[in-house]
Amino acid sequence: MRSFLNKLCVGLLLIVPLSGFAQTAKDDMKKAGTETKDAAVDTGKATKKVAKKTGHAVKKTTKKAAHKVGKATHKAAEKVEDKTPAQ
Repeated sequence: MRSFLNKLCVGLLLIVPLSGFAQTAKDDMKKAGTETKDAAVDTGKATKKVAKKTGHAVKKTTKKAAHKVGKATHKAAEKVEDKTPAQ
């Protein structure tokens, strides 16, 4: 009887850690997949934010440059107009 109990205890000690390990590995895989998904979502949001900021900056700079060129063109046209003889 005592031999049977020893074998049973040893068997339980061997089985319990293996089943616990298998479940832990499964949980770890799920957790890794979730973390990967979350990282991809965060990266997407950051990319969107940067693209938006860059787009606004490009728009602002382009508008500023267009106005500057327009003013310079107008100024040059006035200079040319002043130099041409009246008809």
